[in-house]
Amino acid sequence: MTDELRIAMIGHGFMGAAHSQGWRVAPRFFDLPLEPVMQVVVGRDADGVRASAAKWGWAESATDWREVIERPDIDVVDIVTPGDTHAEIAIAALRAGKHVLCEKPLANTVAEAQEMTDAAAAASGVRAMVGFTYRRVPAATFARDLVAAGRIGDIRQVRAEYLQDWLSDADAPLTWRLQKDRAGSGALGDIGAHAADLAEYITGQRLTSVSGILETLVTERPLLGEGVGLSGTASSERGAVTVDDVALFTGRLESGALASFEATRFRTGRKNALRIEVSGSLGALSFDLERLNELELYDATQPGTEQGFRRILVTEHDHPYLSPWWPTGHMLGYEHGFSHQVRDLVVAIADGTQPRPSFADGLHVQRVLDAVQRSSGAGSAWTPVD
Repeated sequence: MTDELRIAMIGHGFMGAAHSQGWRVAPRFFDLPLEPVMQVVVGRDADGVRASAAKWGWAESATDWREVIERPDIDVVDIVTPGDTHAEIAIAALRAGKHVLCEKPLANTVAEAQEMTDAAAAASGVRAMVGFTYRRVPAATFARDLVAAGRIGDIRQVRAEYLQDWLSDADAPLTWRLQKDRAGSGALGDIGAHAADLAEYITGQRLTSVSGILETLVTERPLLGEGVGLSGTASSERGAVTVDDVALFTGRLESGALASFEATRFRTGRKNALRIEVSGSLGALSFDLERLNELELYDATQPGTEQGFRRILVTEHDHPYLSPWWPTGHMLGYEHGFSHQVRDLVVAIADGTQPRPSFADGLHVQRVLDAVQRSSGAGSAWTPVD
């Protein structure tokens, strides 16, 4: 292996911008064992992807991902396309001997996720990771560390929710995220996957069964005109929404503890509220992404006169990921998780170890999503995950 890792990113929309920021910034703050080189970004529209390359600092642009992944000068393929293309691109990249980073959810179906996981297992010396980036928010990682250290005792109950409101306008246009053949599912896969993964990550336990319900609140939306984006003008024609708007489900963890989940893009007034509270025999933890530099800790072992949730400002250099960043008290933001993701992937590639979350972890989350869908179709019946 050379001292460089040459990166090809497939896709260049919202997630492409976030991943580009991660690739650009990580080597400037973290002492990485290999230097990421932003070699080429790929998109279908030649003019659009050329503009993205210039804006974000990619050396070149291309329109054919199949040609790019066969290039000998490419070491890592970063996939930020809609879910219906993940499996084809990832499997081809793995078979070409490339390391792969793939955005979540891993695929649109369990069958696709299984094929991707099998391809990753068969690719000798190649690393594959799925991008559940919220694991790498320092406060969330610190919460995981506190649970693992026994600070809140035995887990008794978990509540996780991801609340957004960007679809609350019934006349918002019909984008690909609202089409099942492109996205696989709606709020469940888009943001519910994050809630499920973060709950499992922090508790160190997997969901074994679920009971859920999915609901589509607005069944038709205006179609987008040719080349019009989400913020553009929609046409007068309307098309069917084929995914869920709201997902509600309960689950049982390996220990028997109960967990409740909500994923919605209709919670008016909530912009990006990923919240999780973990209650144990000795205390509790609470995290809210809209206050991502903070973690709340409740210590039930303290005298009753001193009990109460206390705020921990997670900005100390001894907190996870924070040693190369700013002085204590200077806040991090949403984009920093992507730099941490790059750091962890590059270190794993250099060390020859499996980065987490792995494709196998992504497959498990896909099984959780599938079990929720099956449960909803069966009248919210309890449904096993694996």
